[in-house]
Amino acid sequence: MMKNPIIAFLLAFFPGGGLMYLGKVLRGLGYMFGEIFLIVLTFVIGVTVGDAAFIVVFAGVFLYIVNLVDTAITGTKLFKNKQELSAESSEASDHELERFRTILLSFIPGVGHFQLGLMNRGITLLAAFLGLGVMVTFVAVLTHQGEFLMFWAILPVIWVYGFFDAIQQLNRKQRGEELVDRTILEDFEMRREGGKKSKSIATFLSIFPGAGHLYLGLQRRGIQLMAAFLFSIYILDVLRLGIFLFLIPIIWFYSFFDGLQKASKYGNEPLEDTPIISNLINHQKWLGIGLVLLGLYYLTTNILLPAVSPMIYDMINIDIRYWFDRYFQTAIVCILLIGGGLKLLFGKKEKKIVEQPNEEV
Repeated sequence: MMKNPIIAFLLAFFPGGGLMYLGKVLRGLGYMFGEIFLIVLTFVIGVTVGDAAFIVVFAGVFLYIVNLVDTAITGTKLFKNKQELSAESSEASDHELERFRTILLSFIPGVGHFQLGLMNRGITLLAAFLGLGVMVTFVAVLTHQGEFLMFWAILPVIWVYGFFDAIQQLNRKQRGEELVDRTILEDFEMRREGGKKSKSIATFLSIFPGAGHLYLGLQRRGIQLMAAFLFSIYILDVLRLGIFLFLIPIIWFYSFFDGLQKASKYGNEPLEDTPIISNLINHQKWLGIGLVLLGLYYLTTNILLPAVSPMIYDMINIDIRYWFDRYFQTAIVCILLIGGGLKLLFGKKEKKIVEQPNEEV
């Protein structure tokens, strides 16, 4: 009985499983025990020599990839070596071989579409996957802010969509349907009714704060939500105000559910582009004060302290930079909490004036 190469490749995600399924038991056991040995070695070395653990992890990943490639090549060879086929079974085997190749290549977004002749569709997915990964990495390295790597979470979404889209296009081809080589964005445009925005796309884009609002045309509201989310991450990281990290999920959840609400109303009632902070121009004084304080902070940490700290240490034997780095952020948190509390305690309360009708005597 002939082994199915697709099943073999799926079993290969457990090291050695695919090769054992194909009858290559010794080679499969070699991959399996090799991965187990490297995993155990990683934990043992990681306790004592942290740097060497990275080399072992790299070796484990390399062995895992070799296992997948070896299984794919072995399965393809066994599939091609089947000689005694009738005309009907030969056509079925060609379909199976095409399916196997497409599934194998689809593990890189867009390459499976190239196999099917859908060049424009494949380039769109490949460019989106690689472009996003490179852009996020570049920004994180350039700014030395590892928090930007959180946007890598979008990559699995693109990968899953590309993989299942390739399988769907393959099924259409094998059913005899004509494949149209159009990009993903063109697909979305084709599905829109009467030029309306897609509610499903707006919901999907709402995963990133403000993006769904911008898609629906709510420019001011979307930009404010996006700026609030990104600026909060940046400020809290720069000033190391970990106590206020709870603000980030609050902004995210507010933006996400607000985007869902706007998407559900789209088409049923007119949407008003109401900004989160109305009359922003009236608050420009506080915005200017914030920018001045942020500029003074960078001026102090990057120019004044490095220049003045050695001289003060030589004069009075006090490392002012150490005290600044150690206690300045804590002082900011204390001032903000105390100032906010005093504002709530002694803030002006609006008095409601109730007009009583004049009584006629």
